[in-house]
Amino acid sequence: MGTLYDSDFYGWTQEQADLLRSGHLSELDTQNLLEEIEAMGRSERRELESRLQVLLMHLLKWQYQVDHQGRSWKLTIEEQRRKAGRVLSENPSLKPRLSEMLAAAYGDAVIGAERETNIKRSVFPAECPWTFGQVMDPEFWPE
Repeated sequence: MGTLYDSDFYGWTQEQADLLRSGHLSELDTQNLLEEIEAMGRSERRELESRLQVLLMHLLKWQYQVDHQGRSWKLTIEEQRRKAGRVLSENPSLKPRLSEMLAAAYGDAVIGAERETNIKRSVFPAECPWTFGQVMDPEFWPE
């Protein structure tokens, strides 16, 4: 037999919140609650990594296609810096994982940069050439 979790997720979330508020902890759907809490954490990590990937791809394009630098790329870089910064400020426990996340995002960014520029990926550095601080610095524009 399915549970409310399976048939009405929103209803399930409200039910679990009511149980928490009323102190009926023994009635909580702990297994599904644990899975959802862990999924929320993974979602925040993926959000930051996604922002970094877009940011890094545009920084690569900025550096390697100087003739095409334009307002759109500049605004995308500025926007992704702001959004990545917000995700990190709302989730400071992600800070210890930044180097790992930057490396993963860079690998994806290189693929995206190759797709959008037709520059072979072997032209781009094998590892991210910038620190997280540089990537997020509003004054940093690679040359």
